[in-house]
Amino acid sequence: MIKVSGIKVPAGAGEKAITGYAAKTLGVRERDILRYRILKRSIDSRKKPEVYFVYTLALKMREGVRLRGKFGKYVPVKYQMLRSKSKPKHRPVVVGMGPAGLFAALTLAEAGVPCVIIERGRPVEQRNLDVARFWETGELDTTSNVQFGEGGAGTFSDGKLQTGTNDKRIGYVFERFVEFGAPDDILYLAKPHIGTDMLKIVVKNMRQHLISLGCDVRFEEKLVGFNTDENGLKSVFIENKNGTYEMETNHMIMALGNGARDTFEMLNDKGVIMEPKSFAVGVRIEHLQSDVDMSQYGEAATLGTLPASDYKLAVHLDNGRGVFTFCVCPGGQVVAAASEQGGVVTNGMSEYARDRKNINGGLLVSVTPDDFEGLFGGINFQRELERKAFSYGGENFNAPCQLVKDFLAKRPSTDHGKITPSYKPNVKYCNLWDVLPEFICQSIAEALPMMEKKIKGFSDGEAVLTAVETRSSCPIRIKRDENFMANINGIYPCGEGAGYAGGITTSAVDGIKCAEAMINTL
Repeated sequence: MIKVSGIKVPAGAGEKAITGYAAKTLGVRERDILRYRILKRSIDSRKKPEVYFVYTLALKMREGVRLRGKFGKYVPVKYQMLRSKSKPKHRPVVVGMGPAGLFAALTLAEAGVPCVIIERGRPVEQRNLDVARFWETGELDTTSNVQFGEGGAGTFSDGKLQTGTNDKRIGYVFERFVEFGAPDDILYLAKPHIGTDMLKIVVKNMRQHLISLGCDVRFEEKLVGFNTDENGLKSVFIENKNGTYEMETNHMIMALGNGARDTFEMLNDKGVIMEPKSFAVGVRIEHLQSDVDMSQYGEAATLGTLPASDYKLAVHLDNGRGVFTFCVCPGGQVVAAASEQGGVVTNGMSEYARDRKNINGGLLVSVTPDDFEGLFGGINFQRELERKAFSYGGENFNAPCQLVKDFLAKRPSTDHGKITPSYKPNVKYCNLWDVLPEFICQSIAEALPMMEKKIKGFSDGEAVLTAVETRSSCPIRIKRDENFMANINGIYPCGEGAGYAGGITTSAVDGIKCAEAMINTL
């Protein structure tokens, strides 16, 4: 097969038109194309309202056909799984069932080394009920919520898979997601997403597969300590509803989420070397999806063939701060993502269809270790913001909220306009300048008109700001060496909570890498 890039198909033409435009690009008849496979599809809206789907295709041509234009040989990129040469004396332990933990466990199990998987939260079926109850009633379960439980925090997100990294494992991760129930369009979309509804199915199917391979999955169990000897890790201590027990192991992949603050404190007490790192905090901003579609697509937005649009914005301010959008959720909702009593946390979520009325995105300001003191200064800063948001929201997990026009005027809002806030349980209108530090508010106020120049309507006065977004990344990194190991032999810090990933895909890839590193030592 050959590979051809840059095939532009008008957005209104439909998928049946692909072969015709591919034939035109190659200077052949349409019947000379025997079959094709979509390798990538992106959207070009630079000359809106003329909007195009741009395809990269693998094509099987009729033998002997002469081609023109640019093309190459299609060579599929395949990830070669490792096989373990031997089994360890004690089963490895994987802590956490987010993407990093799941793919670490999958890599180990399929290499012939089934592991014990420890998850402090609940299975996704029960977790879904716990989260729904929290959103409706404001009753938070600190062990089962948007942060903790099977699938990790990404389970209640957009299921976004886009990443700026280039690694052969990425295609493998997407293929496994499809195998476990994800839509197959993630294999070729330039901005792939699974959606929270589909991701829950994927996570459940992965768990069942891991169990079939001999893994021992233990829910509502938390890592609370470990023992070492002169060779490194000797055993781990696990807490559950019946108390604490010790389990012998010499290998542990710590795929913590960034909300596992108590675990970071335990690791510090046990001598695991960590360091503070930069992160970001801010708010969720909501617009009407139809307004953003019109800005991004022009009149082509009315065709009915284009997906809900999104955006990715970043500006650098004179004060040295960066302000950027994060985890944009087209056709989605803002959700309560708290994991601790007395603190409000926001996040964004979309289902696969992305068909709700609003689009939301994190609007975040960079924070560096210079802004706080000590290893846990970043976590303390996050907590302070979350508690203040809880107080201004009414101390019932309602979130403080303000319209952009009132935010820029530094006056409290009293109601919404054309955009109804989607956050549950509810919002409480206020002046966010009273809630957030001045440098955060001032940075957002400066960034809004700059972002307006890139997307018309971004600083719409009726756009909704909901506070506070604090969990976009971890303010701590667990240091590891070139063998993916911490300063204690046998402990492998992994994923977003350890400071080595940002999102579902990079977390999954890091899980694979840590498992590979472990396998190479067996």
